[in-house]
Order: sequence, then C-alpha cells, then structure tokens
Amino acid sequence: MSSGGLELPPGDSSHEGGPADAPGGVPGGAPAGVAAGAVSLAGGPAAAGSVRAGAELDWSTDAWSEVRTRAQRAGRAYIWLNLIEQRLRSVVGAVLRPIYEPVHGGDDWVVAAAGPAGQEWVQRAVAVREVSRRKGYLLDSADDNVLSFLTLPQLRELMVQHWPCFEPYFDDRREIELALDELEVTRNVVSRNRALSRPVLEQAERASARLLEVLGGGAGSPSADRLPIDAVEDLVGDRYADVVSVHPDRVRLQRQLPAEDLFGGARRLDAIGIGLNLLVQNFSGRRLVRLTEAGCRVRLLFLNPASSAVKRRERELGLRKGELSRSVEMNILHVRRVRAGLRDPSRFEIHVFDETPRFTAYLVEGQNSGIAVVQSYLRRARGMESPVLVLRGGGRGVPKDADHGLFTTYREEFESMWEDSRPVS
Repeated sequence: MSSGGLELPPGDSSHEGGPADAPGGVPGGAPAGVAAGAVSLAGGPAAAGSVRAGAELDWSTDAWSEVRTRAQRAGRAYIWLNLIEQRLRSVVGAVLRPIYEPVHGGDDWVVAAAGPAGQEWVQRAVAVREVSRRKGYLLDSADDNVLSFLTLPQLRELMVQHWPCFEPYFDDRREIELALDELEVTRNVVSRNRALSRPVLEQAERASARLLEVLGGGAGSPSADRLPIDAVEDLVGDRYADVVSVHPDRVRLQRQLPAEDLFGGARRLDAIGIGLNLLVQNFSGRRLVRLTEAGCRVRLLFLNPASSAVKRRERELGLRKGELSRSVEMNILHVRRVRAGLRDPSRFEIHVFDETPRFTAYLVEGQNSGIAVVQSYLRRARGMESPVLVLRGGGRGVPKDADHGLFTTYREEFESMWEDSRPVS
C-alpha cells in the first residue's frame, strides 16, 4: 500500500458481474500513468499540489466493481483450499496419530512426527496455539490441538516424510503431490490478498476436486460425475433453490454439458417440448436404444404437429407455413423407429399434446441423482437461442427444501401434461 494507489489484479466480466478484462490493462480503462493491473485510489493522476486533501482516497465505480470481483474470486478459491486443508488434516491425523501418540502422548506426537526437519515450523504452530488460547481465539475446543494449526504445506510435508505409512491407503503419491503443487500458487495468492486470475482459479478448482477424490472425500458415486457438486454450490446452493447454472442459450449449455453427459447413464428420461431437438438431434438413435435396453424408462411428449398451436408458433418465428410441423413430424418418426427396434417397446412411450407450449424440459434421473434442463419459449426466439436453466433434483446435494425447488415444479407440470396427452401409435 502506498499513498499513490493499491495494487490489484485485472478481473473479467464473465464472473460475478465484474467489468471486462482489457487485454494487458485495467478493466474499465485505467487512467494514463497507472500501471497495468493497478486500481488507483485517487481515480486518476493529477499534478502535485493540485488535488484537494483526501481526494486520493476516492474509488470510482469501476474500481469498486473490480475489487468486488477479486474478492468473490478469492472467496471461491478459499472455500476449496479450506476443504483440502481440513481433509488433509483428517487424513494425517488418522494415519500418524495411532503410530506416534501411544509413545509420545498428547500433542507431542505431532512434534515427534515432524522430526528435526520440521522442528522450526511445528514449534511455530505450538506458539500460535498458545497465543490463540490466551487471546480467546479458540472458539471450538476441537481445534485446541497442534494439528489444527498446521498449514497446508506443513501437512503435505508430514505426508511426504511418512509416505510408507500412507502408501497402503493411496495409490499414487505423485498425483497427490502434483495436485498440491498446483494449489500452492492459489494458496499463496489468497493468503496475501493478491491477484487471482480466472485460469489459476479454474486450475485450483480442478486440482481440488481431483485431490478430494484421491483422498476419499469426493462424491464417490458414478452418477454424480454427470454434474459434479462443487464446494460453492454446497455452501450457497440454498440461496438459489436447486438451480445449478444458467446459460444464455443452448449452444453455451452444450459446451458445458454435452448431450452424452446429460442423457448417458440415465435410469429415467422424461422430456416435453415442441420438437425435443436437444435429444433427437444430439443423441443418436443407437444410443437411445442402448440406453433403453440398459433399463432406462423413456417418456417423450411432443407438441402435436397438426395442432393450431404449431401454426401460431410458426407465425411467431416467421417460418413458412408447415415448416415447423414437418420438423416435429420428422422427430416423431425418428423416435418411433427407435421404439420399433426395442425388445420391450413399453419402456419407450411417445405422446403428443395440443396445448400452447410454455416450456421445454428434459428431466433426467440416474441411480442417485437427477438433472433437469429447462427453457421457456420466447416469442421471437428459437429454442436454440433461449436462456437455459440447469436444475439438480433427487439424491445427494439437493437443498433441504427441495420440495419447493424448480425440479419438483417442472416434474409436476410434466406429469400433468402427460395425463392430458395422447399416445402415438
């Protein structure tokens, strides 16, 4: 910190509403004379002696937005780092405590495990604990031990020094060390409140998820791999019901959640919409056959191509007469061929409805989890161009008030529409 300015890193507009990253410069356009990546407290350079007292303390709207983006990005990284540190602390205690505590007792087992090489940092941890005791910083008695005051690098050092003790439980020492190496950069940045770029944050999140899985703290369920629950969702998911992500259009959705990841491994697939292009045009007929033969129950609900609602939708989109109805007919014919190739066609049902289409939804449920992709129909936008909500439903990771979530709402709406629809022969 200096009287001239506060050094802060550039951010981006794609996260938490921060301003756009200027290539190699400061978001929002830094004033001339301010170094790239710096946010000026004065809001701009001025000649010496020409600025009123205290003016250098002002921050512009862009500066505040930039700081907020940085804080949100660092907060997300901190959640992951906190999870990793707690998990590693638990692992180190579970493996090394039974070896050293019977001989050295109390908290001395940590000092003994650190050995001469770690004498300096373990003694520092002991001193910090004593200070915390005197000043009343220990709010939970469970934290009143030396192990709780060891940092991530120190826990890693204990693990590396005693790897033969950990080897029976973990296969790949190199994978653990590489993941911790990647996290060290992020940890250093967050602990000192410095710049954290988007690529470094994403790298830290990938390394954290991988490390938690290796250390036995991951989801542990194959179905969870379709849409993994991250640390931030676990903490703040209740604020957004069961909405996992929002995409401006279906193109961006499919970059993040390809059709194979969405539908693959499903045990139940219900879909409602005009033509169900996300399924029909992005998931092959052979793949649908294999999915159904593997035990998936499929119910597809199309808008009746002969209904007046199709004609109204054609006029809304400015399509030629019959263009949309022919497209829906082709999709229905395609899924009928899929159904005809099944040993048990009763597991693959096709219906049509005649009401005004209000939304398209794909409700996919696996062994232990569920996902829904929902789009509302906009008056002048095709389905490919409409905003997309991704919802989580059923099984692990659903908020406690899941009965009031959107997944349940669209599930009930589907069932109601299904009851009023007609089967396709």
